[in-house]
Amino acid sequence: MIMTLNDNRYVPDYLRSKYELLGTVTFTALVSIVVLLLRIPFSHNAWFRLGNSVFFVFTLLFAAFCLLLIIFSRAVMYRTRKDFRMKWWAYVLWCAIEVILCCVLYTIFTMTIAKPENSTALKIFLSSISYGILSLGVPYAISAMYFIITHQEKTIRLMNLRNIPDGTPADSAASSSAGLQKITLFDNSGSLKLSVDSRDLYYIESDDNYIKVWYTDASGELKMYMLRCRLKTVEESFLGSDLVRCHRKFIVNMAKVKVIRKERDGYVLDLDSDKIEPIPVTRTYAENVLGK
Repeated sequence: MIMTLNDNRYVPDYLRSKYELLGTVTFTALVSIVVLLLRIPFSHNAWFRLGNSVFFVFTLLFAAFCLLLIIFSRAVMYRTRKDFRMKWWAYVLWCAIEVILCCVLYTIFTMTIAKPENSTALKIFLSSISYGILSLGVPYAISAMYFIITHQEKTIRLMNLRNIPDGTPADSAASSSAGLQKITLFDNSGSLKLSVDSRDLYYIESDDNYIKVWYTDASGELKMYMLRCRLKTVEESFLGSDLVRCHRKFIVNMAKVKVIRKERDGYVLDLDSDKIEPIPVTRTYAENVLGK
């Protein structure tokens, strides 16, 4: 199935970036400590204790193992971010597995250390699920919502402007409707970072949390401008223009495409510059490119 431009089935790439994952782990660890401190006075397990005793050591070991497990899991999530796009159900399942593994670890500790006579491993595991959801699941959800809202508020504003006369404020320039198409990029404070005629723009390349804008200057020399932004933001901001997503890493200006070649691994785009390597078209975006 070809993915549409506004497909919301996939987790935003920034939720799998290093900063967001570190923030999620840190926030989750803090919440877990609070839940742990609140639960210990009401715990019926002999090993789950604070104070100067061997049981406190077991409690610390359990917390350390859980933290290492989550760090390892999030490191894997980060390392695989470029290998595949994660759907929301897979992200939720990933988080649920982390919760389950921590609950399994808690069950193993309890059965090994406390050796309860009136409780089975299954009963202990089921009773730990609610605490697992409270200490892990809830902070996961809060972190995801926080980063989504923050990203929407702080992301670079990209606007498709036309006929921007010198001295025209950015807020009023969008009302112009005739003339050449401008690709204009602002930072989150409203400062203009780059404005380039669409005739001079070749393609935009993703580089983790940044984008590289490739264009030609007044002398015709190929230039690159780098700024913090998501390729998805560019894709959504310029929907309907000549800028088309053709790859997970590339958005290309179709007005600059000279040749579309079908090769064994898929389509390839040749732009009208010898300095630019052919840009691949993945199957996911082939319909968009061919339709354009």
